[in-house]
Amino acid sequence: MESTVTLTGYVGNEIEKKTTKAGQAFATFRVGTTPRVKRGESWADGNTTWTTVVCYRDLAQNVSDSVFKGDPVFVEGRVRTQAWVDKTGQNHERTVLEADTVGHDLRRGTATFRKTPFKPYGDHKQDERPKADADETLTDAGDDLAATETTDEFAEDDTQLVEKADTAEDALADAAA
Repeated sequence: MESTVTLTGYVGNEIEKKTTKAGQAFATFRVGTTPRVKRGESWADGNTTWTTVVCYRDLAQNVSDSVFKGDPVFVEGRVRTQAWVDKTGQNHERTVLEADTVGHDLRRGTATFRKTPFKPYGDHKQDERPKADADETLTDAGDDLAATETTDEFAEDDTQLVEKADTAEDALADAAA
C-alpha cells in the first residue's frame, strides 16, 4: 500500500526548474513548517522542519510559473528516497516529497487560477485553442454566441479524445489477447 502525505508551509527558496537527461522537466523547492508550541504561559515558534519537494512534467512547469519564495502552499504527494553516487564515488541519499498536487494555501491569501492549455497525453505541441483574456467579459449577444461556439468546439475535441482513448484501449486489449 502506498500512502500520501499532505504538507502545508511556506516556500523557502526560488523554484529550481531543470530537465533530466531524458528530457523530462522537473522542479524542486523546499517547504518550511514551523509548529507553534506553548512555553510556560505563552506561545512561541518551534523548530522549523524543511522538506524538499520534487515535481515532474506539467506540474513542474506550472509550479515554476506560479509558486514563489515566501508563498504559503500545500503539497500532496508520496515520500520517496533518492539515492545517487557523486563524481567522487560517494553514495548519497535524501528523502523528498514527490508532489502530485501543489497549491496556494488560501487561508493565508488569495490567488487567481489560470488554466493551462489542454495537451493530450504525450502530445507536447502548443495547443491551438483560443485563449480568453482573464479580464474579458461577455457584454452582448454576439459575444455570448461566440462563447457558445467555442464551448462546442471544445466539446467536439473532447469527444474525439475519448474516441481515440477507446480505440487505443481496444488495441491494447487485442494485443494482450
